[in-house]
Amino acid sequence: MLVSRALLALFVAAIVFAPARAVERSVTATGEATVAVAPDAAVIRIGVSSQDKTAREASDANAKQMSAVLAAIKDTGIAERDIQTSRLSLQPQYDTNKSGTARLTGFQATNQVTIRIRDIDKLATVLDRAIAAGANEMSGIEFVVTEQSKMLDQARDDAIADARRKAELYAKAAKVNLGNVISISEEGPAAQPRPMQAMRAGSVPIAPGEQTLRAIVTVSYELAP
Repeated sequence: MLVSRALLALFVAAIVFAPARAVERSVTATGEATVAVAPDAAVIRIGVSSQDKTAREASDANAKQMSAVLAAIKDTGIAERDIQTSRLSLQPQYDTNKSGTARLTGFQATNQVTIRIRDIDKLATVLDRAIAAGANEMSGIEFVVTEQSKMLDQARDDAIADARRKAELYAKAAKVNLGNVISISEEGPAAQPRPMQAMRAGSVPIAPGEQTLRAIVTVSYELAP
């Protein structure tokens, strides 16, 4: 019994007086980099708005005009899978007189399609042909970078280098050395599409410009003495 108590006392003493584990030391830095890329595709929303005295007349006129517009678009090489109806409406039109009474004056039919143009060089041609065929309504253009993730690879490399540069500054200021990487995470959206609202008949001026893709990474490093 005395031996057992002595062993227990030694075990407790070993736990109490054992050296504490060193606290893990680390530094975290956020790196950021950008790359400018010219869009290589576009999405447009274009259509026909027609007015007439009756709902049937407005619908028939709109259907005839929209058929001509779609035929012109397809003639430029746009595939069926890249054309989708996005808006179809038929609304009564009223005229309010001085007494406040609303009088039905006719109907307005609207048909709009969303078109994906995979070759941005065709954009001006598609717009010219559609407008010439009778398109009179457009809600905008979005310029697209199709291989955005691939284009971001260089920015990711530069963002990692930027994070390391900052971490090395912190480590130097603290008089310690930078160790191995503990974790890496990427955050934030890459880029937003650019809408363009203007449209005019005849030769359509197009200026896709460039999109700025941004990579943001957060990296944690070990710190060594």
